[in-house]
Amino acid sequence: MSAIRFTDDSGPESNRARVSVAEADPDAAPLAVGGPPAARVDPRELAARFEEEKPGRTLSGPVAAVLTAATLAIALLALWQVFRPLAQGSKYYLIYFLAGVLPLVFLAYPADLRLPRWLRRSPAGDGTAPDPPGAADLAGLGPTGPSRVDWALAATALACCLYPVLPVALGGGGGGYDAFLDRQGLLVGMDVVMGTLLLLLLLEGCRRTTGWILPAACVVFLGYGYYGGLLPQSWPVAHAGLDFGQLVDAFYNSDSGFYGTPLDVAATYIVLFTIYGAVLDLSGAGRFFVDLSAAAFRRSHTAAGRTAVASGFLLGTVSGSGAATTVSIGAVTWPILRRAGYPAERAGGMLAAAGVGAILSPPTLGAAAFIIAEYLGVSYLRVLGWAMVPTVLYYLGIVLSVEIDARRSGVRPAAMPATSAWRLLARSGYHFASLFAIVGLLAVGMSATRAVVLATLLAVALSFLDRSHRLTAPRLVAALSSGVRGVLAVTVVCAAAGIITATTTKTGLGPQAAALLVNAAGSVSSDPAVVLALTALLAAVALSLLGLAIPVTASFVIGWVIIGPALLDLGVSAPAAAMFVFYFAVLSEVSPPTALAAVAAAAVTGGRVVPTMWHTLRYALPAYLIPLAFVITPTGLGLLGMGGPKRILLATAVTALGVAVLAVAAGGWLPGVGPAGVPERVLGVVAGLTLLWLQPVPIAIGAVLAGAMAVGVLVRRGSTGPSGGTRAGSPA
Repeated sequence: MSAIRFTDDSGPESNRARVSVAEADPDAAPLAVGGPPAARVDPRELAARFEEEKPGRTLSGPVAAVLTAATLAIALLALWQVFRPLAQGSKYYLIYFLAGVLPLVFLAYPADLRLPRWLRRSPAGDGTAPDPPGAADLAGLGPTGPSRVDWALAATALACCLYPVLPVALGGGGGGYDAFLDRQGLLVGMDVVMGTLLLLLLLEGCRRTTGWILPAACVVFLGYGYYGGLLPQSWPVAHAGLDFGQLVDAFYNSDSGFYGTPLDVAATYIVLFTIYGAVLDLSGAGRFFVDLSAAAFRRSHTAAGRTAVASGFLLGTVSGSGAATTVSIGAVTWPILRRAGYPAERAGGMLAAAGVGAILSPPTLGAAAFIIAEYLGVSYLRVLGWAMVPTVLYYLGIVLSVEIDARRSGVRPAAMPATSAWRLLARSGYHFASLFAIVGLLAVGMSATRAVVLATLLAVALSFLDRSHRLTAPRLVAALSSGVRGVLAVTVVCAAAGIITATTTKTGLGPQAAALLVNAAGSVSSDPAVVLALTALLAAVALSLLGLAIPVTASFVIGWVIIGPALLDLGVSAPAAAMFVFYFAVLSEVSPPTALAAVAAAAVTGGRVVPTMWHTLRYALPAYLIPLAFVITPTGLGLLGMGGPKRILLATAVTALGVAVLAVAAGGWLPGVGPAGVPERVLGVVAGLTLLWLQPVPIAIGAVLAGAMAVGVLVRRGSTGPSGGTRAGSPA
């Protein structure tokens, strides 16, 4: 998640986790989309270009020192809150957390807007020096750092965020935290002014970090809340109407607005897990996971592909970011894939699909997974349990596709490191200890926040086993600061999501939109099973389109408040509905035409972007279909580890067969047999889709069709010979 780089980072530049492609392989392909760039590119800087948040400034000197000190203070506050919560409650803590984060957004992220010359000057300058080269193009960029406007916005953000706890009276407002809460529903003029300013600042912060789409969506919801009362009352989405003061009160002084569940999750779970990831990264865990994957499969014919997939899974356990994981594994494994004969586009698709698995892989799922735990009132360990089987099935589909591609395309064995996996485990296997510690502590009933803090401390202690990656005091400060920097963008997104959730709650839009969705499906058929299937399909399409434009976290929040009620009304269990929305929100990273992870992979391999996207889609196909399986039938709950061992085993085995059949149909090859023709591939698609309907009759039909596909491939092999060519005496 970290898209900002401070040049006073205390970590040594020799850190192996920052290996460039040129360092991994001097002959490696350039890191650019469709063209040759510089010889050496830092994978972290490349990842920042393709993550959901926009790249931040490169800061140095006093400004970087100030921001490092501020991020360190925020990190210490977050850690303190875990063991010594503030007596005034969680909302009181959220006020201070947002007050620390929001001003940093304006200093760390450029405005990307043209401003008058005098406003572009940094306050640190003497006001007479000429603008540096390029400063006339983008406000606040270049050596001058933040502009005057940025500093003014940061100061205003600090004042607006701290206003609810202002201990003195101000214009009829202020008076302290308790007085502010007492005015809920009865805001005075000063409250409305400060709330309005904070609203505008959050929209600008979202624009700087994620672009225009999410702020535009928030404005649409804001307009709906204000003008919805003017709609004809016969319309399903009409409501009684809210005045501006009521909206500001809902945003600024309620538990569903700026300081609602999304921000609570960002300020408690996400920041701590991001710090944990930064600590592991600086301790050398990232490179160890890649080396271990390469060593484990070095004797396999398909070692190159397996290494890429295994690296994505292992790095994903601590990353939680699809684009960043894609770039990290690509920087090391693309040279191996290229030597094995993989085309750039196919390798890019494999890397992107494996990287996106990072957001689906326990124990650190994407940020939305923590919101699921809060919304449903369950432990994070329960959410991890729901994600286990789908994650295994997702990577099963990728591994099968890798094996099929290797045989169909004639991939050759690649030279792999000679180091033994057992030797690597003996030397650096301690990196797994903190991961196991998180799961173990969660299993004994410890909260996720305390578990990750203790795991972080364990990772720090274990780092001293490796002389080159010891987390000394300066490097530990760098890790804490990096963790907070990585959560700046997601914090602003989560706070802005309060605009959407509060508006939806106040207007009743959620149930109304859910009724429209169900009615649309009901207009096709009156059969409950068909209505549920069509509703799920329409919801999947809507979530996929929504995710193309906004970050995963915001996509999940909007999807849950709008689409979640439709699934719940049709009898889908809350866990299944939440995980359904979560998976389709995540899949925006591999969905054309945006597919950020695929674009990042193309940058690593130098391949064409659009073909890379389609290969990614083929590799990630199971992820699109499995969520449908666990909402359209009760047996599908077994995929979430619910319903007892019998249901879990049945659902897993049948869905695994469906994933395998679909992989064969997509790849056009049955491993161990030979190529599949068009008829067999069509049978495979029908069989795979039928098997996902986890009921006795569809399972039987799907199994028969799968068997027919296999027989067809065997017959085809018999007529062409084992090598795929025409046998002597057979017709050409």
